[in-house]
Amino acid sequence: MSDSKLKGTLTLILGGVRSGKSRFGQELAHQLGGDNVLFVATAESRDAEMARRIHQHRQSRPIAWQTLERPLKTGIAIAAYDALKTVVLVDCLTLLVSNVLLANESEINSLDGIAAIENRMQAEVDDLIRVAENHETHLIVVSGEVGMGLVPETSLGRLFRDMLGWSNQRMAARATSTYFMVAGLPINASSLAYSVQKVAQELCCNRESGAIQ
Repeated sequence: MSDSKLKGTLTLILGGVRSGKSRFGQELAHQLGGDNVLFVATAESRDAEMARRIHQHRQSRPIAWQTLERPLKTGIAIAAYDALKTVVLVDCLTLLVSNVLLANESEINSLDGIAAIENRMQAEVDDLIRVAENHETHLIVVSGEVGMGLVPETSLGRLFRDMLGWSNQRMAARATSTYFMVAGLPINASSLAYSVQKVAQELCCNRESGAIQ
């Protein structure tokens, strides 16, 4: 839902693998900011395959865009960036969750350790939200939706799924708008959620007034 206290705007773009979420994020960023865009990459080149993906992703972006590579403490880095741009595109929250897990992998074998990791991830999300709260910029965050597939076989996989799901929910609760990508098509999830809530409220009021028996 939107927050009237926001100085800027926060747009969350969710989708599965190859759903078109990154492409839509870039199109939206270009529409809002043209060349005045800061692209924030959270990916780390851990192997040749990932290095190839990062290279292809760089080639797909406008040359005039500036790039900030920050796999951890991303929101803090954006807030400290000199001459913050009209639009900030973060791609993606999925990898940020993965980076937090991998950086603290030794702690996942205890409940206290998992709680500490969850707190660190919550801080990452809150730092991103504060970028929109404290700066006059359009913040666009791309993230994966992994809650619609099979349950991961490993405890690490299940923890990743849970942390990403919670992070997405926390981000969506403060977002100005949230889109869900299906086969390259953006669906305005915020508008749909508002419509459903409005219908539910109307049904509730009608029932209380006796219009519905």
